[in-house]
Amino acid sequence: MASGHEITITPSQHHAEVSIGGQKLAASDRVVLLAETGLPTRYYFAPEDVRTDLLKSTSTHTTCPFKGEASYWSAEVDGQVYDDLAWSYPTPIPQAQAIAGLLSFYPDRVSLTVDGQPIG
Repeated sequence: MASGHEITITPSQHHAEVSIGGQKLAASDRVVLLAETGLPTRYYFAPEDVRTDLLKSTSTHTTCPFKGEASYWSAEVDGQVYDDLAWSYPTPIPQAQAIAGLLSFYPDRVSLTVDGQPIG
C-alpha cells in the first residue's frame, strides 16, 4: 500500500437501505463498512440482501491498487435504467478479502440511509 493510504474493513450492525426510483434495492442489518483514506465510508451489502433481480452487470471494470478489480451493475426500475450505480470486487486483493462478492452503491446516485438517516 502507498504510504499514508489505508483501508479499514469493519462489520457493522447498522441498518442500511438503498433505493432508487421508489424501489428498494437493498436492505441489511449486517453491512460491511469500508473506510479508505480520502474517500467517504462505503457500505457493502451481501448479495442476498440486494434485489439482484433489478441489477444487470455491465462491461465497466475499474482497478484499484488497494482493493483489486471492480465489476459494475446498472439497475432497471420501472423501465428506467440507472447505469453503473453498484460495484463489487469478486476477487479482491488479499488485504480487501472481507468485501469479496459484496455490493456497494454510489450514495450520490441512489438514496442511501443508515439507521434512518440519509447518507451522501
